[in-house]
Amino acid sequence: QVLLVESGGGSVQAGGSLRLSCAVFGYGYSSYSMAWFRQAPGKEREGVAFIDIDGSTSYADSVKGRFTISQDNAKNTLYLHMNSLKPEDTAMYYCAADPTPGALTSSLFGYWGQGTQVTVSS
Repeated sequence: QVLLVESGGGSVQAGGSLRLSCAVFGYGYSSYSMAWFRQAPGKEREGVAFIDIDGSTSYADSVKGRFTISQDNAKNTLYLHMNSLKPEDTAMYYCAADPTPGALTSSLFGYWGQGTQVTVSS
């Protein structure tokens, strides 16, 4: 069993920065691919960033160059560094984990955190 706990959300003005954290509790953190998703009101959940077991990363086009996903295996913690935030980044952000997701698609991830709200004002 894997438990994910996000933190670090908040309110920020456009152009600002935030760092989200996802603490992972359970067995075999290094055996899971990790990702960040977000969901805005009235919209579907979308993949934001993905980090595979080998450390390779991928990003949604909308956040490339602005967001960075990273992890600290010693602390069992996943991060999402968000820079140059825009009002359209406003959403609930979720971290997710799975041993073999294969792609940044929500239906492929079996473990989810409760989410942390990010609000960007113009």
